[in-house]
Amino acid sequence: MLIVTVLLVTGTALVVGRALLSHRLLLGDHRVVPSGPAGIRPSDVSVVVPARNEGTRLPSLLSSLAAQDHRPGEVIVVDDGSDDDTVVVARAAGCQVVSTDGPPPGWTGKAWACHTGAQRAAGSVLLFLDADTVLAPAALEGLLSLHSELPGLLSVQPYHQPARGYEQLSAYCNVVPLLASGAFSSWTQVPPMAFGPCLVTSRSDYLRSGGHAAARSTIVDDVGLARAYASQGLPVRCALGGSAVQMRMYPQGLRQLVEGWTKNLAAGARFAGRRPAAAATVWLCAHWFVAVGTVLAVWSAATSPGGHPGGVGMAALGVVAWLAIAAQLRWLLHQVGSFRWWTWVLFPVTLTTFGLLFAGSCLLSLGVRQVRWRGRVVPVSGAAAQESG
Repeated sequence: MLIVTVLLVTGTALVVGRALLSHRLLLGDHRVVPSGPAGIRPSDVSVVVPARNEGTRLPSLLSSLAAQDHRPGEVIVVDDGSDDDTVVVARAAGCQVVSTDGPPPGWTGKAWACHTGAQRAAGSVLLFLDADTVLAPAALEGLLSLHSELPGLLSVQPYHQPARGYEQLSAYCNVVPLLASGAFSSWTQVPPMAFGPCLVTSRSDYLRSGGHAAARSTIVDDVGLARAYASQGLPVRCALGGSAVQMRMYPQGLRQLVEGWTKNLAAGARFAGRRPAAAATVWLCAHWFVAVGTVLAVWSAATSPGGHPGGVGMAALGVVAWLAIAAQLRWLLHQVGSFRWWTWVLFPVTLTTFGLLFAGSCLLSLGVRQVRWRGRVVPVSGAAAQESG
C-alpha cells in the first residue's frame, strides 16, 4: 500500500503541477494555418516534393495541388532513386520530374532531393511538401498569408489522419515531440525547431541560410534547416495544419510505423530545449505514475477483505487522476490528429507504445548508431548518412 500511495500522490501532484504549467507547455501559443487571401500570388510559388517510392501516396497530394483555388506556379517532384511508379505518377499529373540516383557522400536522401528541387525551382517562394501531405482547396493561400505574417522559415505540422488501429498507437509520438520542442509554448529562448512535412520560405531567405546544404548530413534535416536559418538571424516559426494541411504518415503497416518513429524520436530529442524537454518529461512521468498507481490501487481495493477505507480512498484518487489525464490528452490529440477515443481513455496502451518506440530509437541511435528507412541504412553521425525522408 505504501508503494501505491507514493505513486498516486506523486502522480497527482505532477498532474496539478502540469496544469499550472499548461499555458506554457501544452500548445499554449499554437497557431493554425488560416484560410484567406495571400500577400503574394500563388503563381510565384514553386512546390518541391521529395519522393522515394511514393507512387501510392503521390496521387492524393498532387490531386490536392491541382484542386487549389489558385494553383502554384510549378510542382517539382524529385525522384530519389525510386524503384516503383513514382516517376510515372508524377509525370501523369503534369509535374516537372527531376530524377537522382541517390545522395552523394555526406548528404541524406531527403536533404539532397530538396536541395536539387530548390535549384530547379523558378518561384520566389518555395513550398516543400512531403508526399504524404494533402492540402485543402484554400490551403496554399492560407500558407502564403501566414508566411507573410511570419517571414523567414514557416514550418507546419500537418493534422494527422491515422486510419487503421495500429496507426492510432502513435498518439503520444505525435504529441510529445511538439511539447518537448517548445515550438508552441510561450517560453522564450528555446532552440529553433521545424517540422519537415510542410515548409514555406522565400527563395532569398533559403539561399541566405544555406538551405538544405546546411543540413545535409542530419537525419532530422528539418531541425538542421531551422538552425541554419536562426544562425543567419532569420526567424523560424511553427504552426499546426488544422483542416488546411493534413497527412497520413505510415499507411503501409506496423513495420513502417516502427521504422519511422525509431528513426526520428531519439534524434529529435537531442535538439529539444532544456526547459520544454524537462516539462514534457514531468508530463510523461505523471502519466506513468497515475497509470501504475491506479491499477495497483484498484486491484488492492478489490482484493482487500472488507474493502479497507484507505485502499478505497486511494483507488478513488487514482480514478480522478486518470480521468484528468484522459481529458487533457483528449484535448491535445484533437489538436494534432483524428485519434480515436481509446487512445486517451486507455492511455497506458499508447503510453507504453511510445515508451517502447523511444527506447528502441535510443538503442539504434546511441548503441547501434544506425537506423533503417526506405530501404536505406542511415548512419547516426554528423558524417554521410544515406537516408531518405
